[in-house]
Amino acid sequence: MSMNLLLMGLPGAGKGTQAEFIVEKYQIPHISTGDIFRAAIKGKTPLGIEAQKYIDKGELVPDEVTCKIVAERLKQNDTKNGYLLDGFPRDLDQAKSLEEITDKLDKKLDAVINIDVDPDTLVQRLSGRFICKNCGATYHKLYKKPKVEGTCDVCGGHVFYQRSDDKPETVENRLKVNIKMNTPLIDFYKKLNLLHTVNGNQDIANVTEDINKILTNLN
Repeated sequence: MSMNLLLMGLPGAGKGTQAEFIVEKYQIPHISTGDIFRAAIKGKTPLGIEAQKYIDKGELVPDEVTCKIVAERLKQNDTKNGYLLDGFPRDLDQAKSLEEITDKLDKKLDAVINIDVDPDTLVQRLSGRFICKNCGATYHKLYKKPKVEGTCDVCGGHVFYQRSDDKPETVENRLKVNIKMNTPLIDFYKKLNLLHTVNGNQDIANVTEDINKILTNLN
């Protein structure tokens, strides 16, 4: 049986870690829109060249081009036993286009896994990073503190800073935008009986175990 999956989750929910597990266990390609855009542009495919024009102008690549690039990727031979989509669809229009694409290719989604994490936890996760000003070593307030407080493990420096996109207010804003985008998609896939929500507040191993149970039951 094929394993055609979509992985959803807010920034910091741990999608990357879980994607690695799914791809390794089920031997299916991880298809992230960022990667396929880069491959299409690097390979100078007609769609890659078209996408590059928008990127060069600092504009968003239109849905029509994005959907064609995704369709092109899903036609490739390595998706015959399934695929793991990540970062697409980003809105309802793209979700409806994906339905049409997968219908035509006879590669309809089998499940949508949504890793659900409390937004306050995500703010802590995402805004906890700080960097040594002297050598650039990165630390985290929760997960990777320096061995001696206030002293860099690598160079012994004492001055740390936080990147502007790691600051709590920036992180909160980013999450709000993502929640607004994700909510209609969650409703859409719930109505199609494809949605499986996993509690992402647990330890990584428990999240993996929960995802594994869902996927095992699909077979």
